[in-house]
Amino acid sequence: MMKKKILAIQGSSLKKINVMTDTTLFLSLEAQKRGYKVYYFEPKNLSFIDGKVVARCIDLVFFENKKKFYKVNKSINFNLSGANIILIRNEPPFNQQYINSTFILEHIDKKVKIINHPKSIREVPEKLFSMRLNKYMPSTLISQNEEEIKRFFRKNKEVILKPIEGYGGNKVILLKNFNKKIINRYLKKYDHVMFQKFLPKVSKGDRRVFIINGKNKGSITRVPKQGSILSNIGKGAKAKINKLTKQELKISTKVGSLLKNNNIYFAGIDFVQGQLIGDINVTSPTGLKTYYNLTGINLAKYFWENI
Repeated sequence: MMKKKILAIQGSSLKKINVMTDTTLFLSLEAQKRGYKVYYFEPKNLSFIDGKVVARCIDLVFFENKKKFYKVNKSINFNLSGANIILIRNEPPFNQQYINSTFILEHIDKKVKIINHPKSIREVPEKLFSMRLNKYMPSTLISQNEEEIKRFFRKNKEVILKPIEGYGGNKVILLKNFNKKIINRYLKKYDHVMFQKFLPKVSKGDRRVFIINGKNKGSITRVPKQGSILSNIGKGAKAKINKLTKQELKISTKVGSLLKNNNIYFAGIDFVQGQLIGDINVTSPTGLKTYYNLTGINLAKYFWENI
């Protein structure tokens, strides 16, 4: 009898999953079709014990197009060295717990293939890594110095504020002038903050590009709901199919190559008005299910075929 392949997934709470759009579920369903048994755990269930990396997992089966989208067979303590592949798919914030989990998983990276690689996740922090890509971005400041921030507002007028550890459009705001009270509140809570020149054509949508194994494999446009500047699907944006411009294709190719050289297998990058907006999504990139719904192209197949 052929031994079952094991896919271990470090994810967020299953209660958070939207069965219509979730990429982790989409990847898991394709893995099951390829003969993988799925073990699922959250970072809080990950332990280092006398040289072994162990997780309290649920042995489960995922289902397609069902409200009750999974069934738990049993709970087990699993030595993660016994997995064939580990997927790191828990959502940010990229806080100390997230960082700790990457160090623990890195202990077994010679025994198990881990996607994305834990060390690479640390070395490609989603907003700070974009400093390497500044020439493709709108005017950007990362700072907690009030005088630098004032100068940036004088130069750019309307400015977007993003917490460095932020994700999913959370706590992203637009200021039309320097507001000391709001800015100081952000700096007190988040320390360094990303400030970026506002690009008004975000109302027409941003472009999410899927980078798999260093290649641009597809993209969608996400259009914010009326009155919003947030193009995240989780914030009410609607997705549609699009065609990238020559400039966007050129930048995507360069970024894809850079990410592959940094051992990042799966990422999402975003454009507004043909410019990168500084979020290199490497912790838990999303959008593959939405892309499939719009095009019929299943990038989960490409994902697994090229691992």
